[in-house]
Amino acid sequence: MSLLRQCFPVVSVIIVIVMSVLDGTLVNVALPSLTKEFDVEPNTAIWLINSYQMVIMMFLLVFATFGDIIGYRKVFLYGVTVFTIASALCALSQNFEMLVCSRVLQGLGAACVMSVNTALVRLIYPPEVLGRGMSINAMAVAVSSAAGPSIAGLILSALSWHWLFAINIPLGIISFWIGYKRLPRNVSLKKKNVGFWGCLGNVLTFGLMIYALEGFAHHESRVLISVAFVAFLVIGYFYLRSQLNASTPLLPVDLLKIPIFARSIMTSVSSFMAQMLAMVSLPFFFQDAMHFTPVEIGVLLTPWPIATMLTAPIAGRLVERYHPGILGAIGMGIFSAGLFLLYFMPEGSDVADIFWRVMICGAGFGLFQTPNNLTIMSSAPMERSGGASGMLGMARLCGQTLGTTAVAIVFAVMPHTAGARLCLLFGAVVALIAGTASISRVTQKFVNPRNRSRQ
Repeated sequence: MSLLRQCFPVVSVIIVIVMSVLDGTLVNVALPSLTKEFDVEPNTAIWLINSYQMVIMMFLLVFATFGDIIGYRKVFLYGVTVFTIASALCALSQNFEMLVCSRVLQGLGAACVMSVNTALVRLIYPPEVLGRGMSINAMAVAVSSAAGPSIAGLILSALSWHWLFAINIPLGIISFWIGYKRLPRNVSLKKKNVGFWGCLGNVLTFGLMIYALEGFAHHESRVLISVAFVAFLVIGYFYLRSQLNASTPLLPVDLLKIPIFARSIMTSVSSFMAQMLAMVSLPFFFQDAMHFTPVEIGVLLTPWPIATMLTAPIAGRLVERYHPGILGAIGMGIFSAGLFLLYFMPEGSDVADIFWRVMICGAGFGLFQTPNNLTIMSSAPMERSGGASGMLGMARLCGQTLGTTAVAIVFAVMPHTAGARLCLLFGAVVALIAGTASISRVTQKFVNPRNRSRQ
């Protein structure tokens, strides 16, 4: 298969991944406008964000398991269809209730796509160049996460909030057409099935966990949060017990028994937590301490995704020669150094001083993600690619939720200027811990897909 034929089907995956990740951040910027548009309280409007994130977390592993059973291509195309229809409904929403319901439906579509996107990349690319394929996927996720606020600001500066969702419609149609024509089929495991109680346990466990974390971050009723957290612990305990004995576990406990897989998942959680600690707190620091406008803040953050775009493909080639534990450690070390530099940055720094510090963060993050994602997918058996892909998505969402929650807690107890610096320091330490965990994987067995293909 030529490089062009490999790239063409992956375009379908990348388009929808960019849309689904962006839709998790675009609404953050539009939230003040939507609050006024529908005349609702801020703590009510926040459900436009929470409902989307909760539904993804609740169904991600369910759809990942369905991918192992009925095929990744089918789950992906169902997800693209649902996400595109839901985006149209969001754009056409006439009241707040309709928009929230449409966001729930959008979350279901995003969960389908996110659950199998990395598994599809594993099918599309031959083992000897899988690292390069993973670099494209990692780059799309990282850049979308970092560039979301800037893109939202650009759209809202010229158009209404409806276009945040309407732009997904043509892109979704293009992605479905390419995916239907070009995406490969995998050998499904039709003899296995997923039980109703397992699905229900998964949905309740992760739904309650996200509700408790998001509710605490946004100062919702302490009674409801406490009840949700206790319910999460009880239901989660019985759900975990059931998964340990399941023949087709939704929560891939079988994969978590692989040491290098489990450690890579934890480093992924830490990396995205550190990223969100910086990306959520930096705009407040730039605005309150350095007095930049929202448009200027978007420009100041632009070097982050640009640097990630430059380093992710380089990491995809390097991982074909060097152990991913070493590359991941170097990446997190650079990322941590960038966050420390931002923490110590004087409030009177000019734009150039900010740019190179932010670029260091993006470069380190891009260098880390590709080797780490490759390790996660390569350490799982081919027939469990769906479970591995689902866990990779869960790691990202868990890290982002923990990072956002941590920022909200810090900002609740101290001024934004001091709080933002503390978040940057905390992020630097978390990234350093992730780098240390990454280098420890060097002692663990890793079969490079390039070498495996030659055997």
